[in-house]
Amino acid sequence: MILLDYSQIALSNIIVQKLNDENMIRHMILNSIRMYNKKYRDEYGQMVICADGMNTWRKDYFPLYKAHRKKNRTESDQDWTEIFRILNLVRDEIKENLPYKVLHMEGLEADDIIGALAINTQEFGKNEPVMIISSDKDFIQLQKYSNVKQFSPIQKKTVSDPNPRSYMFEHIMRGDKGDGIPNVLSPDNAIMDDIRQSPMTKKKIEYWAENSDNLRDVMTSEEYRNYQRNKTLIDLNEIPTELQNNVINTYESQKPAMKMRVLNYLIKKRCNHLIEVVEEFYNG
Repeated sequence: MILLDYSQIALSNIIVQKLNDENMIRHMILNSIRMYNKKYRDEYGQMVICADGMNTWRKDYFPLYKAHRKKNRTESDQDWTEIFRILNLVRDEIKENLPYKVLHMEGLEADDIIGALAINTQEFGKNEPVMIISSDKDFIQLQKYSNVKQFSPIQKKTVSDPNPRSYMFEHIMRGDKGDGIPNVLSPDNAIMDDIRQSPMTKKKIEYWAENSDNLRDVMTSEEYRNYQRNKTLIDLNEIPTELQNNVINTYESQKPAMKMRVLNYLIKKRCNHLIEVVEEFYNG
């Protein structure tokens, strides 16, 4: 199973290259999908396109989740309304015309879909190899499962960590500035309101790690409350069970588009360079 983080793959190129033309963005996205499908299909099998939905459960739980990104986009000189229109359009075109399952669900991020599918491969008899295509380091935690690997398009290499469980524990304690999650020593609004976070030392993290079975006893009530906040937002095993089940049910019931539709789609959209390598879009 190849799990491709759709928005992350697309946005990283759009931001770097400052793309805003529909045809160029479409070609870039399709070419990336073609390239990763060709590279990994023989070893990992079917590709699944995982896309962000609206109104994610994390925002309901923590309203400041990724809130600063909206502010940053408002200050950007790129037309984000148009960019997201194109991303949504191309995502729907892929679902209709390419031979991949496309999971895009209300209340869920691509992270949730990737996490739920990877976790589901741990069920008895399902231990198939998984390759995650994303530069998001949140997925390192999934490498605690021996069948899960990750390739970073930004670094252009496989990413790994010798101890994914320790990595996740430290990640929870330090928070994630990119997602608006402060460290466990700092208040909810620290990142959104540019409040200096309380310094987090490696010694403190090591002490908490040594006492991870009784954190409630070794942390202050505020620290423990913030730890629970961060764990809920970062640990992919914390995805609500109902939502995990929705992902699995949708994945198992969805039928990808027929292979014969690919060529007609590429011709219609005048993707001439991709027409020449159309077979590289097919599953292994």
